[in-house]
Amino acid sequence: MAQIKKLLTQIKNNPQDVRFVDLVKVCDHYFGEARQKGTSHHVYQTPWQGDPRVNIQTKKGKAKTYQVKQVIAAIEKLEAQKNG
Repeated sequence: MAQIKKLLTQIKNNPQDVRFVDLVKVCDHYFGEARQKGTSHHVYQTPWQGDPRVNIQTKKGKAKTYQVKQVIAAIEKLEAQKNG
């Protein structure tokens, strides 16, 4: 758990330079195992209506910046729902 918090802090501080495997670890922790991961894309389901998924993909071992920002926003929304 402490490792995930540390990774999340690093990701928030520098979303342009995130290793894909690190982002997968964070997503697995918050959203569970990806429902699709056979291709370059990993798709995670979220518990809310609307667009109920987080989609990430690798680009030469790194995560795409806009997708990192979407993951951060989804985690913040998930934590806000848990806190009331």
